[in-house]
Amino acid sequence: MDKEAFEQAKLKVLLKQHEQHGFGTLQEKTVHAVMKLYYEPDIDFHEVPIEGFIADIYTGSCIIEIQNGNFNRLRDKLAAFLPSYPVMVVLPIPHYKWLIWMDEENGELSGKHKSPVTGSVYSAFPELYKIKNFLLHPNLSFAFPLIDMDEYRLLNGWSKDRKRGSNRYDRMPLALFDEIRLERPEDFIQVIPYDLEECFTVKEFAKAAKIKRELAQVTLHVLFSMNLVSRVGKRGREYLYEVVL
Repeated sequence: MDKEAFEQAKLKVLLKQHEQHGFGTLQEKTVHAVMKLYYEPDIDFHEVPIEGFIADIYTGSCIIEIQNGNFNRLRDKLAAFLPSYPVMVVLPIPHYKWLIWMDEENGELSGKHKSPVTGSVYSAFPELYKIKNFLLHPNLSFAFPLIDMDEYRLLNGWSKDRKRGSNRYDRMPLALFDEIRLERPEDFIQVIPYDLEECFTVKEFAKAAKIKRELAQVTLHVLFSMNLVSRVGKRGREYLYEVVL
């Protein structure tokens, strides 16, 4: 993690937005643009055609794909890239997030309201589930930067206050809080809380990890598919898991 490099990348993107007359005027979203410059400051290595696709970054030795979500769209690229190239997938995760609502009709902005959810590496697992068949490939690695950010949303939803079902306009990165690298399948073991008993349920995992049960379920499903945890019986109606050593 290099916080100074992150600040330099953020500054370059903000200056470019200023030159193009304002926030949200870049062809790509702000967080994506900052992450590209953070992981590869030389733009000559950006947007490189490889195997019939456009790689976000190709350094000459490694492909870096920056995703803001929806890993379903990543499957075809991984199938094309992984047989011949090391690929690092980057998923920026909101750490502390402040919501700002934008009125499309008059351009007015609401005050900032902090989201009650604090992002963590577990936030990546619903997306990892979508590419679980690739997770054991030796050429695949991941970086999960945890970023404090403002999120701008349009007041265009279907509910009375126009917030539910609304569209995200853009996200403005504020600071790089941390970065988690998972470079080999064995590295995924680090997401298992160290204070769990030898055998544990989804509920116990969720409590130890301080996440919701649904997210714990997805996380354990991914770890199970990678043969990093096994099911060793049941406690009542719940599966018991243990780490595969």
